Amino acid sequence: MKAEYSSTVSRWGVFEAAVRGPSEGNPFTEQNLRGIFKSKNETVSTEGFYDGDGIYRIRFMPSFEETYSFSLTGSFLPEPLTGTFEVLPPKEGNHGPVRVINTHHFAYEDGTPYISIGTTAYVFALQTDELVEQTFESLTEARFNKIRFCIFPKHYNYNLKEPYSYPYEGTPMDSSVLTPENFMQYMWKSEGNHFDLKRFNPKHFQRIEYCIRELGKRGIEADLIVMHPYDRWGFSSMSREEDDLYWHYVINRFSAFHNVWWSLANEHDLLMKKTTDDWEHYASLLLKYDPYSHLRSIHNCRVMYDHSRPWVTHCSIQRIDLYKGAELTDEFAARYQKPVVMDEIAYEGDLPLGWGNITPEEMVRRFWETAVRGGYPGHGETYLSDDDILWWSHGGKLKGESWKRFGFLLDILKEVPGHGLIGVPMEWDCATGVPES
Repeated sequence: MKAEYSSTVSRWGVFEAAVRGPSEGNPFTEQNLRGIFKSKNETVSTEGFYDGDGIYRIRFMPSFEETYSFSLTGSFLPEPLTGTFEVLPPKEGNHGPVRVINTHHFAYEDGTPYISIGTTAYVFALQTDELVEQTFESLTEARFNKIRFCIFPKHYNYNLKEPYSYPYEGTPMDSSVLTPENFMQYMWKSEGNHFDLKRFNPKHFQRIEYCIRELGKRGIEADLIVMHPYDRWGFSSMSREEDDLYWHYVINRFSAFHNVWWSLANEHDLLMKKTTDDWEHYASLLLKYDPYSHLRSIHNCRVMYDHSRPWVTHCSIQRIDLYKGAELTDEFAARYQKPVVMDEIAYEGDLPLGWGNITPEEMVRRFWETAVRGGYPGHGETYLSDDDILWWSHGGKLKGESWKRFGFLLDILKEVPGHGLIGVPMEWDCATGVPES
């Protein structure tokens, strides 16, 4: 028995070893693969995952340009598998994972400042190949450098079609019964679905990681939403045991990618069967099993999570005040003493809903105000169209106008000395930011 792997990898790239093993039974629960990676400057322990067809994989992200050795052990390995590989300089544009710096700002691991200009397209990765490629093109043209998206499929109005794939083996309910009028009747229910919640569908996760890789090539951070409430399949109400299996699989598959951020949930307070104890437990899994300490946060609907918790690296915020969003950026920064990412300050669009119909001019204003107050703004777009494709969920082509202005804002912010702005109080009703000293 041997491991298949490349003899070289770039710094902050993904080293991967593949080992053939048993496929009978349930390899996701009955087998394991572990690795220790060593160099002169670091020793890292990781866990592998089953990728289907009798193939087990283990991944590692090296932080130094030097020779590494590894030793793999597992439930199906009669003896350790060992080897060495060389780490070369990082590929162009790869500055390493994003870290928090100077309390309120971000920088890549090599010290290069990172200024987040983000957007949301919740399930773009689970659309057609053509739509996924259109999304990459749109992101690049708009100069977005972060995108929030889900691992699980999404059930909500304007998003009732079947996804490209499902995360588990099995069959979904008959979606032909869904209409814009009755979709809420199926929220948070699992009737009619037949999924084995202890047996993953590797092709689903391969598609997610394809998107992570392609985003990384374009200098875009993949803000992975691990859980969310918009569900008709039962994924939002799994047991603790099923959740843990899912979290381990996700961490083991994705943590070696340099451009991953972890969002424990989108609108955590709408996951009716999850408690604060559950979220703290999931955070503890990240702290224990993600050896690279990627950025971690959790997103709210009506109830703000306590971002002062030690595991939270930055604030991921949806406005909770009907009239203020960007205006509260510096207040959150002062309260939590962490970077503030206003991931949802409403959506540019024409939906008959208050959160989905602000003008492009208002979106641009909110972007600038968030930035001037020392935070990082997030874009969204919800224009109805004949193709039933809304950027907010499906990605594709941007139909609005605000995105055309964000590259200019990014260029201005790059000229700020140091790592970014910090809001300062003024007597008059205006937002004022100065370079953080």
